[in-house]
Amino acid sequence: MNDKQTKFVPVPTNIITGFLGAGKTSVILHLIKNKPADERWAVLINEFGEIGVDGSLVGGQYSEKQGVFIREVPGGCMCCAASLPMQIALNLLLSQAKPDRLLIEPTGLGHPKEVLQVLSGEHYQEILSLQKTLTLVDARKLLDERYTTHETFNQQIAMADTVIGNKLDLYQDEDKTRLTAYVKEQGQPHAKIIFSQQGKITISELEGAISNHFFNPHYHHHTSEERALASDMPIPECGFIKAINEGEGFKSVGWRFSSDKIFNYSQLLTFLSGLSVERLKAVFITEVGIFGYNLTTDTLTEVELDDCLESRIEIISDLFNDSLETQLMDCMEV
Repeated sequence: MNDKQTKFVPVPTNIITGFLGAGKTSVILHLIKNKPADERWAVLINEFGEIGVDGSLVGGQYSEKQGVFIREVPGGCMCCAASLPMQIALNLLLSQAKPDRLLIEPTGLGHPKEVLQVLSGEHYQEILSLQKTLTLVDARKLLDERYTTHETFNQQIAMADTVIGNKLDLYQDEDKTRLTAYVKEQGQPHAKIIFSQQGKITISELEGAISNHFFNPHYHHHTSEERALASDMPIPECGFIKAINEGEGFKSVGWRFSSDKIFNYSQLLTFLSGLSVERLKAVFITEVGIFGYNLTTDTLTEVELDDCLESRIEIISDLFNDSLETQLMDCMEV
């Protein structure tokens, strides 16, 4: 147990939020890469789909031996069902990691107000020290009404202490000006605006007490009955399990594959490169190694991973092709 935990110093905690494809995971990976070597960091990741991929993407690059501890809450907004999934995962993570810092990444389609409400509750007041809330925004999306009229997109900006205009290298000159004006209209008066490329920000941007006290303690959104998620179910004899989720105007479909299912690297890359979807994350065991994939409307990125237990893929879109599963299965080695 480190000194901070022995002295019961509350854990510095940041919410890092942002809509689909804004670059939240990239920011977290960059921050972890530059964390002090002697510090233990915990990351609680929430995903819209039921499969859960981010934990494998991050965990495949950084391990507990490096002082990085990760837990996932898949299946939609993590504060649903009376906040129990979030609280259980958070309590286990804090107990296991005894961290020097905690990063919380809600799903891009989640409800950051209610996440903040849980963290500000009586149970965590002496455990967590809430610091700045960071919201990532791709300023180019301000021209798309699917974003500017979406309650969650605007809520993320409204609650931010710092708004990060990510993907700066892809902007036109007017995109920066448009984001500044939008934050002035939708955000808090004190909100800071910075710009970044590939999620590269300094750790100093995490520091400073949260100044967000506007949220409604009686705010609640629709919750569903607690049910078993595909991320927790045993994989059947066929070798894979599929899950579909829907909400906030988007749909997700995902698959988990048993570890003995090996994918053909070349065929897989062709399949992924040909997709036109809102968001995709995946980890695959191939005949030439283990790889993680991240697809946005801009580009497909690939990273080689040290390890993963099984292949997983999660796709978010507003429309799916019926042949998607067939194309994916065709990428498996016979």
